[in-house]
Amino acid sequence: MATYSRILLLTILLISTAIQTSAEKWSNAPPPCNFPAIYNFGDSNSDTGGMSAAFGPIPPPYGQDFFHGPAGRESDGRLIIDFIAEYLGLPYLSSYLDSIGTHFRHGANFAAGGSTIRRQNETIYENGISPFSLDIQVTNFDQFKSRTSELFHKAKNPFDRSQLPRPREFSRALYTFDIGQNDILDGFRKLTMPQLKAALPDIVNHFASSIIHLYEKGARNFWIHNTGPLGCLPAATLYITNPKPGFFDNYGCIKSHNSMVIEFNKQLKSRIEKLRKQLRRSSIIYVDVYSAKYHLISNTKYYGFTDPLKICCGRHENNFDVWCGQTMIINGSEIMGVSCSSPASYISWDGVHYSQAANQWVANHILNGSFSDPLFDVTHACLNH
Repeated sequence: MATYSRILLLTILLISTAIQTSAEKWSNAPPPCNFPAIYNFGDSNSDTGGMSAAFGPIPPPYGQDFFHGPAGRESDGRLIIDFIAEYLGLPYLSSYLDSIGTHFRHGANFAAGGSTIRRQNETIYENGISPFSLDIQVTNFDQFKSRTSELFHKAKNPFDRSQLPRPREFSRALYTFDIGQNDILDGFRKLTMPQLKAALPDIVNHFASSIIHLYEKGARNFWIHNTGPLGCLPAATLYITNPKPGFFDNYGCIKSHNSMVIEFNKQLKSRIEKLRKQLRRSSIIYVDVYSAKYHLISNTKYYGFTDPLKICCGRHENNFDVWCGQTMIINGSEIMGVSCSSPASYISWDGVHYSQAANQWVANHILNGSFSDPLFDVTHACLNH
């Protein structure tokens, strides 16, 4: 993996140089896409309030370092989807499931924490799996589009229309995806490695079906994140004792877990390449979030972060775990899962989700096109380009 990291660093430098050279060479480059809206689908990596609205609010100290309190996000602040909105000059996305203080003029977020691509035959109260699988999120979008278009045409004054997305803008919007992590994590829990590998094509096909459905409904611009290095999540390594030689890589990540994710991402990318040929009137950008995150994890000191396996929020010591925002009575004393003193120096916020600082680092390195296939930054990720 050390060799992989060096190769990746060199690749990033070469790509960045190519992008800069191209920008200097082509003074008549096409203008940015000016996306009027973002419609997002995903899990807790991009949920901005869905699960909080459906199953109860996320507790403090979540949200403390930007929103000054819980904001429906599983981080101390902003997520990558928030930085995408900022980058495009659009407001932060309101969750479709949230009816209070929301605004859908420039898009909506259908993501929900714990969501999977395929439906899972279990409840959220068992293992945290959301009922809002990707096909349900797409169904919610269909209803959102139909209902808001109907209300737009029935509106009797400009103010009412100003609160709704314009029907003609759905085809010009950016459709973003960050989902698949929980399908693999659920597979680690319920299946053998060969069984999970055999299930990957079906997971990818379910994902492709959602893209095709949205395309048939008029969506044209797709920005698709692959799945990050799940073997590097601190929560995945907490309970491992006496591992066999070679179980971890040089950075403390579980090799077998990351290998499975790499295989999933390989199949996802291949399927997206086929979709481009099938959906001719579309722009489908595949974003290698895995490589961006792994590069950060393998170069933490260089980028000013602490040990990537350390957890900022919560207490994990002496064989007990108090997760972020939770309280436990241990030996007669109340122990709280509070934040560390410097979240900005941590990659992991709560053992599963990234800190705002890490999210911002990843966003800065993917939105400029360095990890995109084809090599377009997000402002040029539309059909016209």
